[in-house]
Amino acid sequence: MTDSDPVLHQWQRGQLGRALIQAEAQLLATTFDDVFGLELLQLGTWGAGRELLAPSRIRRQSVIADSADASACGDLVARLAHLPINNASVDAVLLPHTLELTADPHAVLREADRVLVAEGQLIVLGFRPTSLWGLRAAASRAGFPPGLRRTLSAWRVRDWLGLLSYEIVSVRPYLYRLPRDTGAGIESAIPSILYRGWFYPWPSAAYLIKARKRLYTLTPIRPRLRERRRVFDGLAEPSA
Repeated sequence: MTDSDPVLHQWQRGQLGRALIQAEAQLLATTFDDVFGLELLQLGTWGAGRELLAPSRIRRQSVIADSADASACGDLVARLAHLPINNASVDAVLLPHTLELTADPHAVLREADRVLVAEGQLIVLGFRPTSLWGLRAAASRAGFPPGLRRTLSAWRVRDWLGLLSYEIVSVRPYLYRLPRDTGAGIESAIPSILYRGWFYPWPSAAYLIKARKRLYTLTPIRPRLRERRRVFDGLAEPSA
């Protein structure tokens, strides 16, 4: 993350930021329905504390904050591209816009893959480049939300996951709202973020990708023997 993180956290505490994070927490509540295990890990701080992880029934939950953002609410401060976590020790990983905020998204994704167990689940939240939010992010020097380095399409993230042998479980679009405050309360803004209304003709501005880590083992093929010896009463039949 960058030096603009305090600006991002200030935006998250604003009306639109709070509405977005609360809506994403509701979206994750249904996503976590079939996510089980002992360890749930969130890479990067998005929101206050572990409010995105709260709907999960996994009891051990941890939020890893980037070392450049030590003031953020996290259980551990570490470089997201070099996690101090053992291989194959986490059952599920959440990346809430982390790939868009980090300097090296490929390295972070590889680290998430490294710490995930076989059949573990990876959940990614991202903004669509071809949306009103994506256009505002591209037009703003500071990004939108502030501190966003880039926007990644769902297709590109799915392609990266495919190279890592992940199975895409589901892709859910959301964020049917203009990228500005409208003066309405947070509660009234949440439905327009999660569900497309009659008066919103544009496509969704964000997506949720849920993927499962697959491990494919190679089965060795034994060479066929041209001649096999038959054994009768413990004696081998001589070959011709």
